[in-house]
Amino acid sequence: MTPAALAWIERFREYLAVERRCSPHTVAAYTRDLQALVAYCDRSRLERWTDIDGGHLRSFAARLHAGGLGPRSIQRRLSAVRSFYEFLQREGHALRTGAQAAAADDHERRDIAQIRSNPGQDVRAPKAARRLPETLDADQMARLLEIPPEEPFAPRDRAIMELLYSSGLRLAEIVGLDLGHLDLPDRTVHVLGKGSKARMVPVGRVAVRALEQWLTERAGLARPGEEALFVGRSGRRLGRRAVELRVAYWARRQGLATHVYPHLFRHSFASHLLESGAELRGVQELLGHADIATTQIYTHLDFQHLARIYDATHPRARRGKTPAK
Repeated sequence: MTPAALAWIERFREYLAVERRCSPHTVAAYTRDLQALVAYCDRSRLERWTDIDGGHLRSFAARLHAGGLGPRSIQRRLSAVRSFYEFLQREGHALRTGAQAAAADDHERRDIAQIRSNPGQDVRAPKAARRLPETLDADQMARLLEIPPEEPFAPRDRAIMELLYSSGLRLAEIVGLDLGHLDLPDRTVHVLGKGSKARMVPVGRVAVRALEQWLTERAGLARPGEEALFVGRSGRRLGRRAVELRVAYWARRQGLATHVYPHLFRHSFASHLLESGAELRGVQELLGHADIATTQIYTHLDFQHLARIYDATHPRARRGKTPAK
């Protein structure tokens, strides 16, 4: 790339730092991504930003992929390129129409003034392999929830985990619950999910009993006027980090070898429902997913469960064994 072309990266850095008020970390990341594009352009003998089209950027992405860079990292680099060209388009428009037009006397400025489209607009990274969420099986979940009641805050912690598993709530949803959101006689909880989208979710019988025990203890712990369903030692609303730490504590205490975190209850909730024959659309509504494609990931988990059963029981699936003739 020509020195004049490279100077636009420095202008872009100033734009990110001053006008968009991006963090130094973000500015540095964008710079590294654009430097990777410059290295590709130098190998391909592309000297100006106007020389680059969508085909070049697809080739750039393909080389990154062939070099071992993951799809998410490639997507981030392409995002940086798109943002850079949006900046160049804006500057080019100013050169064409504003007071700067008279100053556009060098080749690179005139080139920038010709940029009217973003070559990265329709270029996408290779799709990332979607990782299946972890789950606990029913036996592991039962073991985790067998909390000895004599420990401090054991009734609260059990109520939290029973509700996480019974209703598939997100961590933010459960710490945001107020007393008025819970209807124990009706066995339902009113949840405010992502995007302030409200939904009503059923609560299982075991979770109802755990909540009743917790509410008895809560009365002596919560500060006057505190509406939070779950409170901590201070009598105030329990925070997200506190829930994460208590879940991890009980997993260690109950001897589970796997890493346990609040969202694992939600994954297990969805997977166990589907294993039991629940309809995908119903599970979507319970989880509060806007798009059923988000819920479909759990159908793969369900298939894995069925595949294990098949491998363990079907005569033709047993390795090294053949059915008697």
